Amino acid sequence: MRFYDEKILPHLIDFACGMGQVMKTRAQVVPLASGRVLEIGIGTGLNLAFYDADKVSAIVGVDPAAQMQALARRRSERIAIPLEMVALELGQIQAADASFDSIVCTFTLCTIPEPLAALSEMRRVLKPGGKLLFSEHGRAPDPGVRRWQQRLTPLWKPLAGGCHLDRDIPALLKAGGFTIRELYSSYLPGPRPMTWVWRGWAE
Repeated sequence: MRFYDEKILPHLIDFACGMGQVMKTRAQVVPLASGRVLEIGIGTGLNLAFYDADKVSAIVGVDPAAQMQALARRRSERIAIPLEMVALELGQIQAADASFDSIVCTFTLCTIPEPLAALSEMRRVLKPGGKLLFSEHGRAPDPGVRRWQQRLTPLWKPLAGGCHLDRDIPALLKAGGFTIRELYSSYLPGPRPMTWVWRGWAE
């Protein structure tokens, strides 16, 4: 699995997470970021094109998958915002308290092994009045779809970088100490167990 994880998976994730409707969802969230931004799970840098250089002074991208960084660095060359990338576990953000104006988290909470620990760290490093901007897929509202999510997740996780299909993202955000201020949800086109998406912001 090491060859798959290091050589094949980054390109598969880049393809799947860069599809049209997913990118449209990113485009509805990322431009709201301002100031000094922490991007959780920056991956291959698919969000970079959506940051507003007039509003964002710097981006720090955190991701435990160092093999993703080559693609992200190439994309960073196309934007006029300084980018620093750090390969470390998302539950151990190495930053001072209240040091970011915005946090961007897209299609990432599904893969973090300990999401509450990561959210606690996000809460710690976000400035008072700052925004956590999110777009995440997860637990569908329809019982039949949820049953398929639960059946498929054990098979899906090793193929998709640890992705859980059935996480309740709004519940995780609240348990992590955030208050959701704006929330939209819908199915994207595609297989329903993989395409129920929430987007919005919390503080």
